[in-house]
Amino acid sequence: MIRVTVWNENVHEKLNEKIAAIYPKGIHGAISDGIAGEGVQIRTATLEQPEHGLTEEVLNDTDVLIWWGHRAHKDVSDEIVNRVHDRVLKGMGLIVLHSGHFSKIFKKLMGTSCDLKWREQGDKERLWVVDPAHPIAEGLGQYFEIEHEEMYGEHFDIPAPDELVFISWFEGGEVFRSGCTYHRGNGKVFYFRPGHETYPTYYNKDVLRVISNAVNWAAPRHGIRQTYGNAKPLEPIKGQQ
Repeated sequence: MIRVTVWNENVHEKLNEKIAAIYPKGIHGAISDGIAGEGVQIRTATLEQPEHGLTEEVLNDTDVLIWWGHRAHKDVSDEIVNRVHDRVLKGMGLIVLHSGHFSKIFKKLMGTSCDLKWREQGDKERLWVVDPAHPIAEGLGQYFEIEHEEMYGEHFDIPAPDELVFISWFEGGEVFRSGCTYHRGNGKVFYFRPGHETYPTYYNKDVLRVISNAVNWAAPRHGIRQTYGNAKPLEPIKGQQ
C-alpha cells in the first residue's frame, strides 16, 4: 500500500467562483479522486491547516507527497519546507505539479530560479512521450493532448533532468520540458507541467494516468537505509594499531 498525501494551497478555489465550479472539491479533491484505487491510501492537506497539514506525523506516514501551489508560495512556512526537504532526502517521493515549479520546496531541491515563459490564452498542448520505456509513461501512446492549457515555454531554468519523460508543444509554437525526474538523496522527484487552475486538466484521463504512474515510480522501495559520518573499517588496516 502506497501512502499518498495530496497537498494543495486551496486558495484559488475560495477566491474565484469559476475555479470553484471547475473544482468543487478543490484541486486536491479532483486529484485524489482521479488517482484513487487499489494499492494507494490517500489523504489531503491544505495551506490553511495547522502546519499546512504537513505535521511530522503526517509526513512520516507519507510515501509520496503530491504538491500543487501557485498564488501562496510565499505563505508556506520555511519550517515546513525544511521538514519536507528532509523527508525527501530520507526517501519520500515528491511529485510537483504545474505552478509548483515556483514553490519553495521545488526551488530548494533544484537550486535554481525555476523560472520560465508563460501565457494564459488557452493554447492546445500536445505532450510527446520522449522516453516510452519509462514507467511514468506506461499505458500512454506516442503523445496525448489537452484542449486548453496555460502555456509554459523554454527556457525552463532547472538543472538537467536525470530523465526527460515528456516534452510539450503548444499551439503558439513554444516547447517545454514538461516531465522531468530527479533523484535527491534517497528520494525521487518528478515535475509534471499540466494543471492550470482555470482549466479542468485534473479530470483528463491521461494526466491522471501520468500522476498515478508517477506515484508508483516515486514510492520508496524500502531498501537499505544509508548511513553517514565516521565509519569503522570493514577490514583490518595494515600498519595501524
